[in-house]
Amino acid sequence: MSDARGASILFIPHGGGPLPLLDDPGHARLSQFLRDLGKQLPRPEAILLISAHWEASEARITGAARPELIYDYSGFPEESYHITYPAPGQPTLACDVQRALVGAGLPAHLDNSRGFDHGMFVPLKLMYPEADIPVVQLSLLSSLDGTAHIEMGRALAPLRDRRLLVLGSGATYHNLQAYFSGRMDRNAHLAFEDWLDARCCDDGLSDDQRQTALANWPQAPGGLHCHPRAEHLLPLQVCAGMATGPATRIFFDEVMGELSSAFLWQY
Repeated sequence: MSDARGASILFIPHGGGPLPLLDDPGHARLSQFLRDLGKQLPRPEAILLISAHWEASEARITGAARPELIYDYSGFPEESYHITYPAPGQPTLACDVQRALVGAGLPAHLDNSRGFDHGMFVPLKLMYPEADIPVVQLSLLSSLDGTAHIEMGRALAPLRDRRLLVLGSGATYHNLQAYFSGRMDRNAHLAFEDWLDARCCDDGLSDDQRQTALANWPQAPGGLHCHPRAEHLLPLQVCAGMATGPATRIFFDEVMGELSSAFLWQY
């Protein structure tokens, strides 16, 4: 991967709860991908992370210097509630994110009590195990509106010139009811993965065309089957709104037996 001087904007699947950290066979390929990725990307000065596991009516940003971890999952082995990842926050970056959003007319608030959820610490513990890169986490909007999340990304575009990793942490497939009941529609799933790849990576699309298509993802073939609820896809919309030009799909492999994708923009 190129030695980018600006931001790396990345969307990844973060897997099921803490399983990527527990040597789960269904996550072996994802876990190895994330370990390798942390070595391949230009080392960022800080990480801005958008997790599927934090929603608020208006944008909220972790503002503490030392956020604690939130073990926001249940039914896993006892060891998964003792995972550590003591990455620092970065209040100055949090303020910059807030200013960028407010400057674009989007209400945004610092949250000095909110910790880091597993959408943050699971992938980052694999990518950057030393936990020595400051992290700021940005919430989704509870409206779950695609256009609103594209607009959030556009507001953050001035940060693209900084040596940041902007990390959208979610999944391109998240229909747990169909997965656990065995009612997966494989054709719908593959159709949606192909649609995402085409919209994110086609260099024939303008930024506006790409972003408009992603904002209207429920109209895509297989979209509503793959995402009965939008929260695991919307970090991608924030990334795409912030980015310019096409992405590269850098992961397309099985996670818990189902395919999922990762997309990267570099500057």
